[in-house]
Amino acid sequence: MESLPVRVGCLYAGDRTDEQIAAHEWCRAHTQAATPLSMETIVDQDLSAYDLLWWHRDEPVEASVASAASAGADTLRSYIENGGGMLLSLQALAAVTSVGIDPIEPDVTGYEQIDHPTGFAPKAVHSEHPIFEGFIDWFYTLPDREHHPVARYESIVPAHGQILGSAIHASDLLPGHKEIISWSIGDGSVYGVGARIEFADVTAGGYRIERDQFVRNLLTTLGGERRPALTDRPVTETELTRLRSALENDHQRPSYHLTPPANWINDPNGIIHYNGEYHVFYQYNPAGPFHGTIHWGHARSEDLCTWTDEPVALSPDPDGPDRDGCWSGCAVIDTDGTPTIIYTGGRGSEQLPCLATATDETLNSWEKDPENPIISSVPTEPEILGTADWSAEFRDHNVWREDGWWYHLIGAGLQDGGGVVLLYRGETLSEWEYVGPLLSGDYEVPHTVWECPEYLDLGEKDLLHISNYRDVRYVVGEIDLTAPAFTVENEGLLDYGSFYAPQSTTTPDERVLMWGWIKENRPVEAQWNAGWSGALSIPRELSIGSDGDLIQRPAREIADLREELLVARTDTLEAGDRQQLPLTGNAYEIGLTLSRSDSESVFELGCFESPALSEQTRIRWRDDDVVVDRSNATHDPAPETDAVRLPVDQNDELSLRIFIDGSILTVFANDRQCLTTRVYPTRSDADGVSVAVREGTMSIEASAWTLASSYDR
Repeated sequence: MESLPVRVGCLYAGDRTDEQIAAHEWCRAHTQAATPLSMETIVDQDLSAYDLLWWHRDEPVEASVASAASAGADTLRSYIENGGGMLLSLQALAAVTSVGIDPIEPDVTGYEQIDHPTGFAPKAVHSEHPIFEGFIDWFYTLPDREHHPVARYESIVPAHGQILGSAIHASDLLPGHKEIISWSIGDGSVYGVGARIEFADVTAGGYRIERDQFVRNLLTTLGGERRPALTDRPVTETELTRLRSALENDHQRPSYHLTPPANWINDPNGIIHYNGEYHVFYQYNPAGPFHGTIHWGHARSEDLCTWTDEPVALSPDPDGPDRDGCWSGCAVIDTDGTPTIIYTGGRGSEQLPCLATATDETLNSWEKDPENPIISSVPTEPEILGTADWSAEFRDHNVWREDGWWYHLIGAGLQDGGGVVLLYRGETLSEWEYVGPLLSGDYEVPHTVWECPEYLDLGEKDLLHISNYRDVRYVVGEIDLTAPAFTVENEGLLDYGSFYAPQSTTTPDERVLMWGWIKENRPVEAQWNAGWSGALSIPRELSIGSDGDLIQRPAREIADLREELLVARTDTLEAGDRQQLPLTGNAYEIGLTLSRSDSESVFELGCFESPALSEQTRIRWRDDDVVVDRSNATHDPAPETDAVRLPVDQNDELSLRIFIDGSILTVFANDRQCLTTRVYPTRSDADGVSVAVREGTMSIEASAWTLASSYDR
């Protein structure tokens, strides 16, 4: 095999092990030059003769080795900043702090025994990275072995590095085993591969071939001048746009729903209107499209239609109470006009409230309170649920000001079963006194936690909603902040589908708008391969009707997304009639007013239809429910395809507003009930739409618009 056109400085500390010697011999055989360099004397070395440096270490980084690395850190850093490349492999990755690369070291180091082949899965946004050249998908670099050296980020992520790939064990993806990392430092780059490239006693065959290809790619890229600029740690507008554009050809990805540029999103957080703009923060994992290592992502908009991606707003502090995640919370304007975030910080088995204040008008920079956590312990009455993960299930925050006091809701679980919403109050946002449980329930369900509680003043009535792992339940009634208590007069579900953990804000004209997390209904592997996971719902406007029930409508601003009116007609269809609507592209809104001849009539809207109808989703109105039939929605057997039911009032008229966007389907019925679900057509041309009557006679008044993207205008 032809030698690589790079000159490598092979770093080591102390005596070289058999593994290091084997790696250096491999390097000498595959490169133009490979020279051993002692870390103990690196401070005196002229490194300009090397295209890259490679530190391969199979043993732990002991204190003496870390000290040697620290002594040479300035020399190494200068070399990298001036355009050099550096590869840290196996347990050398644990020296990133000593070398001055990153303040956060891998949290898993040592050895592991694995009785099956292992390798790597590139992240979708980095699948075209040159270190993965020659690999179509996942690849395997090691057979089963007893003593694998390893260094990886598992429950944490590096402060500055980006994850390029994670581990695979046999046929299982382990996205949380983050083992391929890159850093950009000045004009240079550092790559870390914390496992699965070993050289001593590795048998020949496919594993060795793929290992050789991978290591050659690493060395050639680091030693060359064509290192990719794409980062999933974007800060500038150019970087943010480049990351979002990397996934733009996915026909299943939403275009007008709020999404992160890539990777993972879950709960909406800190929704606030400030200085003429809406700011939506959200739970975000920069490491990839899976749950974990939660940060706060950020997007802003002046009109709720066009959204601008912003840099990450909150990141875990390696020395703080949020080391393991900055979890859900809210944002308010303090009495002095300062935007303030109250969020859940996680560290070890503790999750406690933390506070951060904005330090600029763009809300891109936040300063955490040095006294965090602002509530240091959970209440003793009632007894809060403890689990294997948390000493107390005590999280998520809703804060508002009323009658000179700040009030604060926190979600929790009860040790004896059921969920509970706890009420606090304070004169400031950093000092709180416990008032008591505001509302509890689900006693028959053990290990239930009422997550993401939110209180909303809707005028004559109050609304409180909670998320209980399964549904988002709401109660309408009256709140008593003194007792405390909530008198329930009416209750129901906010959504009958994949809608969770909503949060709201009040507009300048006093309307209440709510966003929720739209979950995925497909396996983790599919989300990994797509490069993104989750979206936020379109904002919905909440109010109370004259009957005391909850009204839910799409926010009126969504109408500004309409591009072209393609359907505007009224028809009467008989049983067996079917009409094709001139809609394509799966980014549209449909309005329907239906009148049926009798309760036996059946209406059907077909969407996500392929030309031969081998893929199609049917929205069917029969009797007193609307059913989304996904049984033929996709040729892919992995996503969930069960039917989803939305109950509606039993009468002969029905009003529907339906929003289709990529893989999201949302139905608003009679301005009351909502259903949000996911559909994953395999074919990109599965975007046809039709109306049909299966039984009886139906009068159909229909209108339909294509909707513009929220990101490319």
